[in-house]
Amino acid sequence: MTTLCLTLRDPPAQRVDLSPFSANHLAGKSPEEVAGIELASGNRKVRADSLFTISGNFVSELEIHGSCDRLDRIGDGMTHGRIVVEGDVGAYLGAGMSGGSLVVHGNTGAYTGASMRGGRIHVYGNTGDFLGAAVPGDHHGMRGGLVLVDGNTGDRLGDRMRRGMVLIEGDAGDYCASRMVAGTIAVWGKVGSFPGLAMRRGTLLLRETPSTLLPTFNDCGDYPLNFLTLLVRSWRTLKSRFATLPDSGFRVRRFMGDVANDGRGEILVQV
Repeated sequence: MTTLCLTLRDPPAQRVDLSPFSANHLAGKSPEEVAGIELASGNRKVRADSLFTISGNFVSELEIHGSCDRLDRIGDGMTHGRIVVEGDVGAYLGAGMSGGSLVVHGNTGAYTGASMRGGRIHVYGNTGDFLGAAVPGDHHGMRGGLVLVDGNTGDRLGDRMRRGMVLIEGDAGDYCASRMVAGTIAVWGKVGSFPGLAMRRGTLLLRETPSTLLPTFNDCGDYPLNFLTLLVRSWRTLKSRFATLPDSGFRVRRFMGDVANDGRGEILVQV
């Protein structure tokens, strides 16, 4: 068996740091060594086999079954490999990752994909606040990679984001793309109040006009933008409703800002 499977015995009483379970740390370890890995839980350490039933051998893929929202830092800093989670997970999923693939058939907590540099995350449920934002203490958020979310996301999506792409099929909370430096965010549903707060550069693509837009964004009118044709075509291979957008005749209303902070960011609303 070339896949390592972890099945949660019972929900833990405290939050558990699962960052040791990534291709970076598991390569070359025997099942006995995996079972003996110590995981931080609250102010103590617990053995992996006290929390999980462990089967299989790790080659390049890890599966976690029966997960819960107290399991944090899954895929933290991963550089390669694939992790599939059946269930909800906690905070910092894929934080700082630079390669590989993370798939979650459930919901994720705050700081999903925070400060990530590459790789791909696909969340089939909802995510918490600060998706693709900066890890606390870091100056920059997401720097590369792709995040797909089939559900909704919380506040501060893409806060301090520098590069990369985030596609949200549901709704986004308040302050979407706040302090964004570069990169692309697309939201299929609604966004909350004050998107683009302190935005410097980057692109926020929306299908609905925000209910509350900052007065520091200038309305530049509506017209077609050629780069959107190429962008939409690049989504054709994705398992996302964004792949169904037309790649011709695509017109948007363009708002430039935040003029209180450099003012070269853009909010594009499909018309």
